[in-house]
Amino acid sequence: MLDRTVGMLFVGLVVLFLVAGSCPRVLGQDRPSGPAGKTRSAVMARHGMAATSQPLATAAAVRMLQQGGNAVDAAIAACAVLGVVEPMSCGMGGDLFAIVWDAKNQKLIGLNASGRSPGATSIELFRSRGLRTIPTSGPLSWSVPGCVDGWDQLRCRLGTKPWPELLAQAIDYADNGFPVSEIIAGDWRASERGLKAVPTSAACYLPGGHAPAVGTIFRNPGLARSLKAVAAGGRDAFYKGAIAEAIVRYSESVGGLFARSDFEHHTSTFIDPVSTNYRGYDVWEMPPNGQGIAALEMLNLLEPFDLKKMGPLSAQALHLMIEAKKLAYEDRAKYYADPDFAKVPVKELISKAYAARRRSRIDVDRASDHPTAGEPLQADTIYMTVVDGDFNCVSLIQSNFNGFGSGHVPGDLGFALQNRGALFALDPNHMNRLEPGKRPFHTIIPGFVTKDGNPWLSFGVMGGDMQAQGHVQVLCNMIDFGMDVQEAGDAARFRHLGSSEPTGQPARGAGSVALESGVPDSVRRALEAKGHKLVSSKGGYGGYQAIRIDLEHGVLIGGSDPRKDGAAMGY
Repeated sequence: MLDRTVGMLFVGLVVLFLVAGSCPRVLGQDRPSGPAGKTRSAVMARHGMAATSQPLATAAAVRMLQQGGNAVDAAIAACAVLGVVEPMSCGMGGDLFAIVWDAKNQKLIGLNASGRSPGATSIELFRSRGLRTIPTSGPLSWSVPGCVDGWDQLRCRLGTKPWPELLAQAIDYADNGFPVSEIIAGDWRASERGLKAVPTSAACYLPGGHAPAVGTIFRNPGLARSLKAVAAGGRDAFYKGAIAEAIVRYSESVGGLFARSDFEHHTSTFIDPVSTNYRGYDVWEMPPNGQGIAALEMLNLLEPFDLKKMGPLSAQALHLMIEAKKLAYEDRAKYYADPDFAKVPVKELISKAYAARRRSRIDVDRASDHPTAGEPLQADTIYMTVVDGDFNCVSLIQSNFNGFGSGHVPGDLGFALQNRGALFALDPNHMNRLEPGKRPFHTIIPGFVTKDGNPWLSFGVMGGDMQAQGHVQVLCNMIDFGMDVQEAGDAARFRHLGSSEPTGQPARGAGSVALESGVPDSVRRALEAKGHKLVSSKGGYGGYQAIRIDLEHGVLIGGSDPRKDGAAMGY
C-alpha cells in the first residue's frame, strides 16, 4: 500500500492544480479576458509537470517526481497506472513509442517499442483460410506486445528507480480498485459486446456481466498479479517467464500463432527521431514504421502559405491543411513500413524539395478528387508527457490499437492483447506486407519541438489516423495563430477521413471531412463550395496532451484535452 500520509499531502496539491487549472468555463458568462473557445487556463509550475488522459495517472507521475524520480521514472509509473484505469486504450498487452529529451546530454532519443508478427505467420496462411484481409480482432490480429520491454529500455538507459517503486501505484489501483471516470466508462460500454464474446475478457472486464458504470470501483486482481511479477522479476518475467508461458498457452487454445521464441527474441530499438523546420521551429517525429513523418510532410507543404493572415478555422486555412493531409497520407499508404524489411525513403519524403514538387498538386480553390502518392527520389490510444525540474522531457504514446485491442485477455493475466497485426497488408507487393518477425505499420506517434536547439514543446494527439493531422493542427494553432498550449488543444479540429489505407486496400477517392461543432457554418459552406464532402461525426478528433517548456522563465506550461478525462498537473 502507498504511504497514506504522503498521499494525503499530495491530494492537497492535486486539488489545488485541478481547481486552479482545470475548472471548465461557461462560455458567454463574465470571466477574465481570454479566447472564447478556451475551456480552462493552462497549468503552470516550476518543479515538474505531467499531462495524461486520466487524472490518477497524472497524479502518479507527479507523485513520482516529488519522491525524487526523474521524468522517465514518472512516465513509466503513469503508463502503468493508465493500463489499469484506461484498459481499453493501453496496457501490458500493447506497444509504445517515446521521444525523450536528455537534459544532461542535450539531445533527443527515440524509442520504438513496437512488437513484431509471430514467426509462424505468412500471407499464404491467411489465403489458405480464405482471408483477403487480416481480421481486426481475434488471435490472428496479434503482434508481440512491446510495452513492458519499452518500459525496461527507458528505465535502464535513463531512469533512476527500481521496478517495485515504478509499479507500486499501478499495483495499488489494480488490487484495491479505482473509480471509473466518465469518458473511459463510455468507451468501456462501447466495447461490452466484443468483450462478452470472449469468456476470459468478460471475466476480467465485465463484472456482473456489464461494463462498470461511472464512479463505480473496479478492481483487476489478474493485472495486479502480472504487475507484481514484473516488479519482482523485471522484463524477463514477461518475455521469458510465466507471463509469456500463459500467453502462448492461451494462443494455442484459441488458434493463435504465438510461440515462446516470439517473446524470447523480442527487442525494442533506440532510434534517432527525424525533423523538419517549420517557421524556425524544429518539429521532431519518429520515422516509420510509424506515421509521424506524415506530419512533417504536411508542415513542409503548408509552410509557404500565410496561414496567420488567413486566420484560425478560416475556410482557406482548413482547405490547405486538408489538401496537404491528402497528399501526405497517400505517401503514408504507399511507403510507410518496417525499415528492417523495406527501404523507406524517409529523408526524401520529409525534404523541402520533395514538398515543393508535391505542392503543385494543391489547388488553393478546389478540393482534390484523386490524390495520389508521390515519387520520392529515394484507434484506441493514450498519449502522455512528463517534464521534470531539470527539464528532462518524455513524450510517450502507448496503445492497444482498437478498444481492448484484439478483444482477448489471455487467461487470467488481467490485460488485453493488442491487434496491431491487423495493419499489415496481405498484398505481396506492398511495402507493409505481412512477413514473419516484422513490425506492422503503426499509427501511434509522439511529438516534440525544439527551438534554437532547446526543448520547446512535448506533445501528442492520440487517435489512429487523426494523429498526424492532429499534430499539424495544434502546431499551426501555436506557431501560426499564437495560441497557448491549452487553447491550441481546445480549438475545434477537422478530421479528413482517408482516401487510402496502409494495408494494401484500394483507394477510396478524395475521402470526406468531419468538422467539430466549433467550426462556423459560414466556414462549412465555404469548404463545400470548394468541393469538400462534409460528414457528421461527434467524435474521433483525438486526445491532446502537451507541456510547453519556457526556459527563459524556468516555467512549465501544461495543456490537457477536454475531449478526454485527463488533466495537466504540476508542482
